[in-house]
Amino acid sequence: MPELSRATYHHGDLRQALIEAGLELTRAGGPDALALRDVTRRVGVSPSAAYRHFADRDALLAAVATRIQDDMAQRMRSFQASAPDATGRLCAVGLGYIAFALREPGWFEAAFSTIEARPDSADAAPLPAPLAALVTALDALVDEGALPADERSGAEWPCWSAVHGFARLALHGPLRALPAADVWAAAERTVDAVITGLLA
Repeated sequence: MPELSRATYHHGDLRQALIEAGLELTRAGGPDALALRDVTRRVGVSPSAAYRHFADRDALLAAVATRIQDDMAQRMRSFQASAPDATGRLCAVGLGYIAFALREPGWFEAAFSTIEARPDSADAAPLPAPLAALVTALDALVDEGALPADERSGAEWPCWSAVHGFARLALHGPLRALPAADVWAAAERTVDAVITGLLA
């Protein structure tokens, strides 16, 4: 996601301008920093103009969260570039998730403030991009024969819980007092432990 700067809206895509202003606010302060009045002030329009594109503040936050999730998944996939196999790619997805959270704590909090993922439901909305990246990595384990097909169902939940919980501990719990190198070593150990348990 490119660096965003304060800009006044004059013409073009107001919806996109509102989302970008929302990204600026949430990057600095997480989801609680997002207020329609502040967003429209940054863009240079009246608060009523936002309602032509978003029903309310929650609708804008959902759009901002989707943008953050897409960028997060892209960064997760970038960690896979040097992975030699499906196991390495799953490890990279997990570490990419944690790395994003550590680098962009405001966006990380905003990204998961509105989602409802129901991957087992036939009428579910598309999966959040980070979860979709994890699902793809797990499916690749089955394709390569590293994970039996009958053990695949639901494997995304312990994997996601581990990296999400670790990120929360690193941002808001006792891990935040540790040096960055120690946090990262603990992140690697956490991801390795989950994968080892999954494949045991």
